[in-house]
Amino acid sequence: MHRKSSRPFFGWWIVGASFLIALYVGGVLFYGFTAIFEPIANEMGWSYTQISLAASIRGMEMGLLAPLMGILVDRWGPRRLIFGGSVISAVGLILLSYATSLGMFYGAFILIAIGTSSCTITVLLTAVANWFRRRVGLASGITVSGFGFGGLLIPLTVKLIDLYDWRLTMTILALGMLVTVPALSLLFRHKPEQSGHLPDGQAENPATFDNGSSPPPIVEASVKGTQALKSSTFWHIALAFMFYSMIVTAAITHVMPYLSSIGIARSTSSLVATSMPLTSIGGRLSFGWIGDKLEKKWLAAGGFAMMSLGMLCFSYVSSIGIWLLVPFIVLFGIGYGGSNVLRLSLTREYFGITSFGTIFGSIIGVNMLGGLIGPPLAGWVFDNWHSYQGIWLVFAGVSVAALISVLTIRPVRATFKPTNKT
Repeated sequence: MHRKSSRPFFGWWIVGASFLIALYVGGVLFYGFTAIFEPIANEMGWSYTQISLAASIRGMEMGLLAPLMGILVDRWGPRRLIFGGSVISAVGLILLSYATSLGMFYGAFILIAIGTSSCTITVLLTAVANWFRRRVGLASGITVSGFGFGGLLIPLTVKLIDLYDWRLTMTILALGMLVTVPALSLLFRHKPEQSGHLPDGQAENPATFDNGSSPPPIVEASVKGTQALKSSTFWHIALAFMFYSMIVTAAITHVMPYLSSIGIARSTSSLVATSMPLTSIGGRLSFGWIGDKLEKKWLAAGGFAMMSLGMLCFSYVSSIGIWLLVPFIVLFGIGYGGSNVLRLSLTREYFGITSFGTIFGSIIGVNMLGGLIGPPLAGWVFDNWHSYQGIWLVFAGVSVAALISVLTIRPVRATFKPTNKT
């Protein structure tokens, strides 16, 4: 039996707050972009490549800032970063609502990227990783499921645009950001040790067996940030998820424009855009739970294989039939949702917690290069060939490259330390 601390364990409160922040910020600033894509193109007359570049700017800024956010969350904790990031994101949305030129449009997305970097993936998942070890897969799965539930905000965004316009909708969503996220940031604590806990809610003093001996410690990797960056392990994980980000950001950004381009009604394409993140919840929760029990890299490879098959289905919707959207949503949604949650688990397994924020932030930084490339590449292909089919086929192959990269991960040569976080 393991003895629990008598103090309240904040870990699950942090998971709950992270889930709600991911839901709102992901729904508004990531998934919601596809809903305003066509209204902006129709009003401003900009090309798909020009509009897609905004998503790339967001990805580039987040990529550049992710390593810094990893260092800051290791030093300062998550609360101040989340609070400040939500305010900056709201200011970016308000500026977006007033955009009358490409310069203002891109400037708004730079602010949004800075804010989002401070209050989403790197900061939220580092907070969760600090509070959990044995159950980090499940805890991170619940957290990133918030991004999946964020898809529920797509129909709301579409409805607001239909009732008002995209500009007023951005202002409304900015006010919602200011009301919800700063309040949730107050629930965060930095590390369990500061509250008299060990990860997973264990007390400071370990439990003993009946014969009075202590339980055998778990041997955990303890890798410094500079050591991690020099290892092939880091680059295999980082590149696998860079390919992942390239595919996911392009598909989510262009799903509604793509379906509209092949004659599918906006109401139907909105439903598909909503179904993708909702279906991903099944992958996030199941892969997170299974990943605490099975080999994580094989599970991640399975997710990438599902993504590849899903993209093949997506590419042939225009030539074979709309029914292919069903296997696409199931395969791609579960595949990308499940792979997403394993990014944290793989990092925690191979590098430990010593410099987790710094290492994980650096991995996110590399990943965002894929987000920088994917959306404008898809937009450029459509602008030049008036079809998305070719780029979806290319992305099916890119997913196979991610699969190979993750399967060839090898443990880093590291120092190890025993822990009693069993």
